[in-house]
Amino acid sequence: MKIGILSILSVSLVACGDAATKTEDHSGHDTMTITTVNSDSTVSVSLKDASLNAVYQHYIHLKTALVNGDVVEAKKAAMAIEEGAVQLTDGKAIAAEAAKVSATSDIETQRVAFSTMSNLLIPKVKASGFNSGELYVEYCPMAFNDKGAQWISNEKEIRNPYFGDKMLTCGEIRETLK
Repeated sequence: MKIGILSILSVSLVACGDAATKTEDHSGHDTMTITTVNSDSTVSVSLKDASLNAVYQHYIHLKTALVNGDVVEAKKAAMAIEEGAVQLTDGKAIAAEAAKVSATSDIETQRVAFSTMSNLLIPKVKASGFNSGELYVEYCPMAFNDKGAQWISNEKEIRNPYFGDKMLTCGEIRETLK
């Protein structure tokens, strides 16, 4: 039995010993890059209305700040939304809700204004159409004492801006916008 193991070990060492001395020339070969896309990841979204697209980008920043419970980042994003919303047709109401977010350090007040802003923004995004990507209208039935609230997301995975880490994944996709 010992002789059998030693024989196998010897053959393995001899076979592997030559591999280190061989070199191959790959200089004439073309290179190929393979990119894999995870279907759960966020996709780059571009709306046809450039002004609305800018507001949307800041809206996603605000949503993320609310998910994270970050009042300071929420204020920064809201100020940018307020600035951009005045460029939109009928954007004054969105700007007013953004001003409410940037004027307070109370996360719950920010979330209420975000809900109203979402309700104003969703029809505008639908009307604009897309150059690329897709968005999701997501809904949490438990937000605001079970009244429910919706928001726009650029990812399928639910990240609830109304509860943050308390109920991070509470909600559902109501509609896919393309």
